[in-house]
Amino acid sequence: MDSKTLFTKIPVLKLFFIASVPGAVSMLASALYQLIDGILVGQVLGDTPFAALNLAMPFVIINFSLADLVGVGSAVPISISLGRKEEKEADNYFTCACLMIVAAGVLIGAVLFLLAVPLLKLMGAEGELLKLSAQYLRVYALCAPVTTIIFAVDNYLRICGKIRASMLLNIFMSLLTAVLEFVFLYIFRWGIWGAGLATCSGMFICTLIAFYPFFRGKMQLRFCRPKFSRAMIKKIVSCGSPNFLNNIAGRITSILMNFLLLRMGGAQAVSVYGILMYADGFVQPLLYGMCDSLQPAVGYNLGAGNRGRIRSIEKCCYTASAAVSLLSAAVLFFFTDIVIRMFVSEPDAGFMEMAHTAVRLFAFTYITRWFSFATQSYMVAVDRPKEAAVISLATALIFPVILIGLLWPLGLNGIWFNFAGTSLLAGILAAIILAKKRRPL
Repeated sequence: MDSKTLFTKIPVLKLFFIASVPGAVSMLASALYQLIDGILVGQVLGDTPFAALNLAMPFVIINFSLADLVGVGSAVPISISLGRKEEKEADNYFTCACLMIVAAGVLIGAVLFLLAVPLLKLMGAEGELLKLSAQYLRVYALCAPVTTIIFAVDNYLRICGKIRASMLLNIFMSLLTAVLEFVFLYIFRWGIWGAGLATCSGMFICTLIAFYPFFRGKMQLRFCRPKFSRAMIKKIVSCGSPNFLNNIAGRITSILMNFLLLRMGGAQAVSVYGILMYADGFVQPLLYGMCDSLQPAVGYNLGAGNRGRIRSIEKCCYTASAAVSLLSAAVLFFFTDIVIRMFVSEPDAGFMEMAHTAVRLFAFTYITRWFSFATQSYMVAVDRPKEAAVISLATALIFPVILIGLLWPLGLNGIWFNFAGTSLLAGILAAIILAKKRRPL
C-alpha cells in the first residue's frame, strides 16, 4: 500500500492498527532485547558488571541522541513535504539527514571514547566498577559511526509505508543481538565488553539490511545530491529537539541519580535504579512505538490540510497510551518480586527490601505518564516543537531536579518516589499546553 492511500484513505481505526501495532511490536522487540541484555549481564557476569552497565548506560544513550535528533527531526518535514507533493524536497531532507547522522556518530563516538574514564570517575566510579563501565562505553563509542543511524532508518521505513518491514527488522535485530550476546557471554566467556559488541554487531548488520532497498532506489525516498541550507538544518534541529532534549536531559538526570545513589546506598542502590530503568525501558518503547509510528500519518495529513483526520488519529493514540500505561502500573505493583528476580539471581534480604519499595513506588509513575507522553508526540507531529520541547525538558530534567531537593528528607524513598511525582507534574503541564493550543490547531 502506498503512503498516500495509507495515510489519507484508510479508516482511522484501521490505520491505527496498521501503523501503531507494528510500531509497538517493533519497540517491544527492542525493549525485550534491552531486558535480556540486563538479565544476561546480571545473571552471567554478576552484580558488579550489572552495576557497571547501568552506570555507563546514560552515556551510551547520549551516544545515540544526535542520531535520534536528526532522525525524528527530519521525519516531520519529510512527511509534510510528501503531503504537499514536494518529493524532491523530501529526498533532500532524507539524504542530508543520513549524512548528518554519520558525521555526528564520528564526533560523539570520538569524544566518549577519549573521555570515558574521566566522565565515569566524576560519577564516583572506581576500581573494578570503573574499569568495567569504561570497557562497555568504549565499545559503543568505537562503533558509533556505523550503528547510530539504525535509530533513524525506522522513521524512514514508516514514512515510505513499509511499516511491516520496519517491525520485522526490529524483531530480527533484537533476536540477533540477543543470540550474539548469549554466545559472547555464556559460550566465549567474554567480559562486559562482549555485551556491548553483541549489540553493536546486530545494529550494524541490520543497518546494512535496512538501507539496501534505499541504495537500490526501490523506496519512495531516494538518495540525491545533498543541498544543505541553514533553514533546512534549523528545521531538522527544531523538530528533533524535543526527543533530543528528552534524551540528553534524561541522561543528565540519570547521571545525577547514579551519583547520589552511589553515596546514599552504594552499588546496590545503583542496581535497584537499574531495575527501574529496565522496567521503564520496556514500557516507554511501547508508548513510543504507538505514538511515534503515527507521526508520519499526522504529518502527511497536516501537509494535505486534513485537520479532522488528525484529531481522530490522536484520539486513538491517547486511548491506547492510557491502556498500556495503566496495565504496566498494575504489573509492577502486583508482581514486584518477579520483576526484581529477573535481574538479580540471589538477592539478599536487604537488597530485596530496598528493591521492593522502589519498584512499588515507581509503579505509580504510569498512572499519569501516558498523558504527557502522548501530548509531546502530538506536538511534534503537528510541527509544534517548542511546546513538545517544554514538556520534554520539564519531564526529563526540571521536575526531577526540583523533586530531588523537595524529597531529600525521605532519603532513598525520595529518589524512588521522584518518578511518580515528575509524571504527575508533567501531566498537568501537558494538559495546560494542550488546552492552550487545541483551538489554534
